[in-house]
Amino acid sequence: MRQGFDNEKYIELQAANIRKRIAQFGGKLYLEFGGKLFDDYHASRVLPGFEPDTKFRMLESLVDDVEIVIAINANHIEKGKTRGDLGIPYDEDVLRLIDVFRSRGFLVGSVVLTQYANQPAADAYRHRLEQLGVTCRLHYPIAGYPHDIERIVSDDGYGKNEYIETTRPLVVVTAPGPGSGKLATCLSQLYHEHQRGIDAGYAKYETFPIWNLPLNHPVNIAYEAATVDLDDANIIDPFHLEAYGETTVNYNRDVEAFPVLKAMMERIMGESPYQSPTDMGVNMAGYAIVDDDACRDAARLEIVRRYFAAAVHLKRTGTGEEQVERLRSIMNRAGVTPDLSPARAVALEKEAATGAPAGAMVLPDGHVVTGKTGDLLGAASALLMHALKAVTGVDETIPVIDDAAIEPICRLKTEHLNSVNRRLHSDETLIALSITSATSPVAARVIDGLKQLRGCDAFFSVIISSTDEALYRKLGINVCCEPKYERVSLYHR
Repeated sequence: MRQGFDNEKYIELQAANIRKRIAQFGGKLYLEFGGKLFDDYHASRVLPGFEPDTKFRMLESLVDDVEIVIAINANHIEKGKTRGDLGIPYDEDVLRLIDVFRSRGFLVGSVVLTQYANQPAADAYRHRLEQLGVTCRLHYPIAGYPHDIERIVSDDGYGKNEYIETTRPLVVVTAPGPGSGKLATCLSQLYHEHQRGIDAGYAKYETFPIWNLPLNHPVNIAYEAATVDLDDANIIDPFHLEAYGETTVNYNRDVEAFPVLKAMMERIMGESPYQSPTDMGVNMAGYAIVDDDACRDAARLEIVRRYFAAAVHLKRTGTGEEQVERLRSIMNRAGVTPDLSPARAVALEKEAATGAPAGAMVLPDGHVVTGKTGDLLGAASALLMHALKAVTGVDETIPVIDDAAIEPICRLKTEHLNSVNRRLHSDETLIALSITSATSPVAARVIDGLKQLRGCDAFFSVIISSTDEALYRKLGINVCCEPKYERVSLYHR
């Protein structure tokens, strides 16, 4: 894949810009950290060269100056809200985040329970944190929030929140998911710091939309596709245009909230340091793009992936029709169709020729390989094996895994595990391949090709199993499926 983004340059520029903000506010900065901190795969897909852990690596370059505060909404604890990508509750994810931060040498100062109103589950969680030795602070609902500025920025508003004592110049406020109260936590801390005569400021760590790319640049359009469920829309920042005569891009919610946010900062600090939502963001991603065409091409593919993901979700759940329609509109704006990836046409042709589900994958050199459903391997398994053979130079006709090794697994599934499908899923196929590699140099060579498939695009003529999809994603292979099932039935696993 052609690289379009200079990762090291981005880390250097972003860290330098954060240091500049710290100095701007007299040595103390509260940095709201939105989006995914560890595994930003969206950014890595639309900005080829951006590593999924780039944000974390950037913070590591500032580790001695960083203190982490994690915000979690007490209502989310009470309702058992979970992360869709990890499948774990927000309260458990906070503990996971603490472990990850500490394992990389970061100081985790506190956890703050926002919107706290004596919720029983929140009380139990607070006690649990205290038992674990984690400092916990409480922030309360404020009547009239966010429009009653006079009440909010007073002893009856932010003043009632517990003050979070911090010791480092850069306080990163993060959370397990949206709606956790990161911004309110930052502003509450600004109020308390200024009440104590301590100079401090606020900024927001941004990645998308990229403010200094055109409004209809595919990378920015891909952000709209990624947040279609939130109904976000990229717009020209009118405040920045008025203040500086410069056209920049932001998203609608930040632009709509800016007048209120600016009024709060004026009341807290005497004057607002920012004239626009673009001013608030720390986002140097646009300056690290080194091949604009590569990023445009990657973003267009991501837009189509988002469309198929939404179409499959609609087929599975019967919900999300509006999102699918909006994604069709987004594809039109970006000038792309569902056939953008050559893998789709090849997979559908293979299905038509064989009469069974099939898949196709675009390899790093642009070559397309296929896999079809057989007696022992499903389409996902067959495609994975053919792709591995292709990238490692092994002839496709050579049987790398002997049928004698596969048959016992098939019998185990049907005779003892009560499975109606005897064919191997892709994870089971890799286990069989791994066992074979102990005695077969060819199998060992083939399995070493897995890392070469990261970033490749695969397309299947039917919706594949969640097991196969999860395995492909773990390998870093982008998966799209035609929104239809192999079998006509009401229940699908």
